[in-house]
Amino acid sequence: MSRPPPVTTKQYAPDLSRLDLRAAIAISDEPKMFTAAVPLLMRPRNANRVPAPIGLIAAMIGSFIFALAASELFPSAAGAAMPLSQEVYVWQRVWTPPLREAVVDHGGTFSNVVALAAEVSWNHGKPEVVRVPIDYGALTLIGRPVGLALRIGPFAGPFATNDAVAQMLGSLASSIVLEAKTNQVNVSELQLDFDCAESKLAGYQLWVEAFRKKLVPTPLTLTTLPSWLKQPAFHDLAAASDGYVLQVHSLEKPKGFDAPFTLCDPKVAVAAAVKASSFGVPFRVALPTYGYLIAFATNGQFVGLSAEGPAKSWPASAKLREVRTDPMVMAMLVQKLEAKPFPNLRGILWYRLPTIVDNLNWRWPTLGAIVNAQWPRESVRTQLRRVEAGLVEINLVNEGELDISSRLAVEIRWQDARLVAGDGLRGFELVEGDASTARLTTRSQPHRLAAGEQWTVGWLRFNRDVEVQLELKQQ
Repeated sequence: MSRPPPVTTKQYAPDLSRLDLRAAIAISDEPKMFTAAVPLLMRPRNANRVPAPIGLIAAMIGSFIFALAASELFPSAAGAAMPLSQEVYVWQRVWTPPLREAVVDHGGTFSNVVALAAEVSWNHGKPEVVRVPIDYGALTLIGRPVGLALRIGPFAGPFATNDAVAQMLGSLASSIVLEAKTNQVNVSELQLDFDCAESKLAGYQLWVEAFRKKLVPTPLTLTTLPSWLKQPAFHDLAAASDGYVLQVHSLEKPKGFDAPFTLCDPKVAVAAAVKASSFGVPFRVALPTYGYLIAFATNGQFVGLSAEGPAKSWPASAKLREVRTDPMVMAMLVQKLEAKPFPNLRGILWYRLPTIVDNLNWRWPTLGAIVNAQWPRESVRTQLRRVEAGLVEINLVNEGELDISSRLAVEIRWQDARLVAGDGLRGFELVEGDASTARLTTRSQPHRLAAGEQWTVGWLRFNRDVEVQLELKQQ
């Protein structure tokens, strides 16, 4: 029997924050459908979806309207939405205090949490393994099943069930599960995320069959792409597993700096779900919460992109563009996946769990609203804080579930006092008006005020204590 190849182990560096710009992503997929379905489909999941009738006539009218809407919007639907499980990835490679806090505070919201456990890359054909130092204590606190993800980089083959490579990977998969169980984690699955070429799916199946036997009774699931569904080998690959996750985001790289770029196209996602439903194997759909920072050279050539991990070292002349996932688009997509029956579709797996320091991801209020079947709302207000007599601080508070990226201005009014000094903060500029007015305005580009975040945008000092009135406006 051949010996496993030598393995090099290393540790990840901490995530670093990146620039915070924004580009909008639009949806044009049957907008009329969502308008009619919103009142019925976006209620809390634990609520009765059909209100109790008030009298026989009201019940008949309500039933008729609902049946009519359902027949027009979703001809093949039974008339009521079926809530899907809501799960989330913990895909960060370093368990920082903010990540641990996010897991403990919000992990219990989901029916299953999938944590990245290890990653395998190949250096001249030899495997390099990185084990993620998971905080198992945090996972045990949430009281939910935990999946473990094993990422495997591109591998050209050959594939076998018991050669040196298969032995190494199989042993790694087993050790990942054993370590978690030893730390009192309720392991729900091992998820293989193999960057497999479409032409190699039959070879991949050999690995899956070998690993699945080795992992019993822990289920083995796969991360797959919509393009795989068209391959003849996919049916047998899927059948060899206990289920798969259909990743419908980040499928193409941008064609140009100004070219339209969508992280997740709802039409593509729905079409892929329809196709996946035909294989008779349970599957989930992975949806994005993150954004990309994309770099282009001055000649228009694509340089690269960054969604997480250490900041990339872009050329000094590179042009940077950020593209984010639109929460409203994803909320409508979830609604559509729930409303129309997709055989074997079991749930939504969100990529990834937000943390307070993740600049390219949604904040928790945004994802939390969608997971709880609510429309994320936009709500921002001003707040005045009296620091001391004659000195006030002006804050913007985002109380909604959506980030605010509009150019905002704060109108300031007072009476019977003289403004002695003041300044704008966070990209705001203080512009004095007459003797009793001033204005805080953004200097250039709009800034992103994240959901649940509060900014101090300016301060004013008067010659005496005075009442100050604020009015928020869009520029």
